[in-house]
Amino acid sequence: MTERRILLIISGGIAAYKSLELIRLLRRDGLAVRAVMTDNAQQFVTPLSLGVLTEDHVYGDMFDLKEEREIGHIQLSRQADLVVVCPATANILGKMANGIADDLATTLLLATDKPVLVCPAMNVRMWDHPATRRNIAQLERDGIHVMQPDEGEMACGEWGPGRLPDPAAIAAEIGRLLAEVPEQADAAHLLTDTTRTILAPDLSRANLFGRHVLVTAGPTHEPIDPVRYIANRSSGRQGFAIARAAAQAGARVTLVAGPVDLPTPRGVTRVDVETARQMLAAVETALPADVAIMVAAVADWRAASEAGQKIKKDGSGAPAPLPLAENPDILATLAISDQRPPLLIGFAAETENVIAHAQAKLARKGCDMIVANDVSGLPGESVMGGVHNRVHLVTADGVESWDDLPKDMVANRLVERIASRLQ
Repeated sequence: MTERRILLIISGGIAAYKSLELIRLLRRDGLAVRAVMTDNAQQFVTPLSLGVLTEDHVYGDMFDLKEEREIGHIQLSRQADLVVVCPATANILGKMANGIADDLATTLLLATDKPVLVCPAMNVRMWDHPATRRNIAQLERDGIHVMQPDEGEMACGEWGPGRLPDPAAIAAEIGRLLAEVPEQADAAHLLTDTTRTILAPDLSRANLFGRHVLVTAGPTHEPIDPVRYIANRSSGRQGFAIARAAAQAGARVTLVAGPVDLPTPRGVTRVDVETARQMLAAVETALPADVAIMVAAVADWRAASEAGQKIKKDGSGAPAPLPLAENPDILATLAISDQRPPLLIGFAAETENVIAHAQAKLARKGCDMIVANDVSGLPGESVMGGVHNRVHLVTADGVESWDDLPKDMVANRLVERIASRLQ
């Protein structure tokens, strides 16, 4: 396993000194840390101290020609597995929420395509101010992970929420977020040009600028009564990875997501839905699109009528009857729509005869491509809910089978295929 990378951005608050202990803990856990300081941060800690602990150069000057020549700010923003802002002052949170990039730190934050964690630290009145609350809400809508501050005595003598959490708690949160990033995504930094072509295509060659890509992801929940629903184990990870890759390739991306707890990829417009009928309505509203990739595991059936109250046992031991109705077929509906996307791609989650079922689905649904995968296996071991996928790309021209890959790499390869086909 290769070393995971953290880009630590330190802004200018009194809690900046705690970043030294955080770096020590992260390095102890085997993580590589690269530090970026704002000008104000250098009033509290020194680049020398950070450099000794990180064993790396410390960055701070946006216009340092030597630094920019050796490692450009765009490259710096994308080499890490996770970007952490600690401490995050009210000032830098406001800049992030409003897209301001007036120094190296905020430029990196605007340019990164990696997950971002912010650890706010400020006076209690600043934390409770309506402007800060608005900024935090906007960052959360943008998919930024926000760690809530601790409550306690401030350096100014006041008491309340706003204290930077203990470095050990921050390190634990970093570990939790890193666990959601496939380890192989880190290995992609070290691939040779030849291996990259095979495993993780360079998205700079996948030009989707000016294209609108529509993606569905996750399960649907079909209510039975106020406390029960019909669903499946889809995590939404593959669909979110495809949306992220399409955005990185320059597309305007609309992501229609079922009920999943995943951050919105940067540059992606997200529409949250719950049921199959809501998903179909959101998809039709998003049209026209150049490409539609229907990744969502839509429930085939729903309760014919939703009970207004919780269905109770009647004491007989017999289950209550549950009449079912068929849900709309979103993929087939798009295939015959007057606004059918020029490239329509479906997914087929199968447990047996994967390729044969996918070929039949390709003909039956009237789409251009089916991405088929085997989802059999025990919970936690199958593709559904996991971070890997082994797919077969089925078209009228034949079948292309891909080796087991992280879902991010599957997404990259699929987006490259899409771009080539559109060109």
